[in-house]
Amino acid sequence: MKFVAIVGSNAEQSYNRMLLQFMQRQFKIKCEIELLEIKDVPMFNQDDDQSDCFAVRYLNNKITRADGVIIATPEHNHTITPALKSTLEWLSFKLHPLENKPVMIVGASYYDQGTSRAQVHLRKILEAPGVNAYTLPGNEFLLGKAKEAFDVNGNITNEGTVSFLETCLDNFIKYVGVVSTLRKPKPIEPEDLDCGKPIATTIQGVDPDDPDWLEKASKIVNAVEGDTYVKLDQGLLTVDQINMFLNAMPFELTYADDNNQFLYYNNKHQEADTMLGKRVPEQVGNRISTVHGTLPPARMKNVEWVIGTLRNGNQEYVRTIVPGTPAEIINTHNYQAMYYPDGSYAGINEIIFNFKPWLDWYLETTGQRLVGGNIPLMPGGHGNADATTGASDAGHGGAGAVDATSGASSH
Repeated sequence: MKFVAIVGSNAEQSYNRMLLQFMQRQFKIKCEIELLEIKDVPMFNQDDDQSDCFAVRYLNNKITRADGVIIATPEHNHTITPALKSTLEWLSFKLHPLENKPVMIVGASYYDQGTSRAQVHLRKILEAPGVNAYTLPGNEFLLGKAKEAFDVNGNITNEGTVSFLETCLDNFIKYVGVVSTLRKPKPIEPEDLDCGKPIATTIQGVDPDDPDWLEKASKIVNAVEGDTYVKLDQGLLTVDQINMFLNAMPFELTYADDNNQFLYYNNKHQEADTMLGKRVPEQVGNRISTVHGTLPPARMKNVEWVIGTLRNGNQEYVRTIVPGTPAEIINTHNYQAMYYPDGSYAGINEIIFNFKPWLDWYLETTGQRLVGGNIPLMPGGHGNADATTGASDAGHGGAGAVDATSGASSH
């Protein structure tokens, strides 16, 4: 599960931030926890609507896609901080990401009582109309005497306290599983698969369906190539090195931006007929409607469903297995949403690969085998696994059958 954790203080030194950081490290096997700060959120003023400012948009997008939210609140004058209250006002004014979202409350304080009164107030706020969050009753973690609670490495020293915190988190994880069944996905609006709404990175002046789009568009923007260096977030590579890196991946990779324009695939020199997701160089730059132009209308709706599901944040990814492939191939497609710095949807990267060699290696290495099921995955074996093997069921977690050429889900 993926949780976001809101630091309920805008102070540089915060024991509540330390508490969340400890949870992030201590329980990383149980769940993924991403910390969110509120120091840049403006003071709430409904006469000066700043719902569209970066800080508020960022929180909204992160919370929307999370399975659950953890809020660590200090206690100031028997209640929560002004910064946290202002943040919750923005998140219940025009934006409502906490609606029907499970929330866990924790808190650290200098004093014996922890943050008990602030947590009571916070629960009332989260249950208010416009917020409508789900908080698990009675699941309170109150860390008192915070100055003495942590060691120099930011770890809670008392084993009983750590054990109780783990129990509270375990309860919340179970609660999220129950609440998730009540969650209604956002309705999917019709997708413009014709790239009719240019975005900031759309290259104007050349038709997306021009078979020479790559060369013409590159010339328009003076795109770099060859041994020109590109500074990345965590590296410095030439364009040639980036191409070598991507082409060496044991996957077929594709990318379509949030304007539904198909911009990239790797393995350019591989013949289309040998690929699990057939691609040709002339498709680069095409409208998604053109890439999938041979599909019947019903399958095009499936393409829209995948894009809309990821765009809305209803799911972080969509995974499918193409049926009807030979026994030695498990044609697996993973559609993953990508995001701009403010957390808004930036398009889809798709990973296509034959899962069978990975599965065979895992089973051989661990001395396990698949039993039962109807989809043969290895000599004498089948696709569905029982609980003893630990191997995942090939039929779970996907959106249904996909089109072998397009990769579009038939969900």
